[in-house]
Amino acid sequence: MVDQAVSVKCKKVEVVNVHLGVEEVPFNKGFYSVDMTFFFIVTLSLVDAPLCDPKTVTGVAVHQKKVILYGSEGNVKTFASNENTTRTNRFDSNVPKAVLQVVDPICLSAKISECPVNNDPVCDLPACVCCRFRGEFGGVTGSKAIHVTLGLFTIVQLQRMVQIMIPAYDFCVPDKECQSTTEDPCALFQKIQFPTDEFFPPKLTELNNQK
Repeated sequence: MVDQAVSVKCKKVEVVNVHLGVEEVPFNKGFYSVDMTFFFIVTLSLVDAPLCDPKTVTGVAVHQKKVILYGSEGNVKTFASNENTTRTNRFDSNVPKAVLQVVDPICLSAKISECPVNNDPVCDLPACVCCRFRGEFGGVTGSKAIHVTLGLFTIVQLQRMVQIMIPAYDFCVPDKECQSTTEDPCALFQKIQFPTDEFFPPKLTELNNQK
């Protein structure tokens, strides 16, 4: 269907999965590289010929990105108990955990172009992406491809468990008794001075004095 299309328009883009990998940066203590692979579900509108109704198709787009962040160092051995079993699990790796927050991207442009000579896939598609489509992606070849330009907003963080000391204090018994008022609300209101200044705008001289 893409090979016969003469024009394309992007209708919707959705982020379905992101693969994250964290590795230490050599010769830079405390710094880690975060490799991210984004998987997008792209909904397109194709037109085969002028004055023809557009056809809606759905495809997959893949984007890879790398950032380097500071994640500090950890030299302790962490142990954690599993609630389901009686054995104890140990986490030997001191690599921090990468967390990514992303919103659905904005499709900036879409165009049809000839497929490159080396049209090998960037990576294997995960099962959560393949289950969104019927059939398989293997063996699918074509003469044309659709290239989309996306605007993506992300926040990438490195998280590590740290100890925080919070001061604790004993319960304090108040040594003074709080006296409750029994006055009439109307009598209390009569003791408040009338806010005359609130009803009259300040003069220019008064504003200059305030400065």
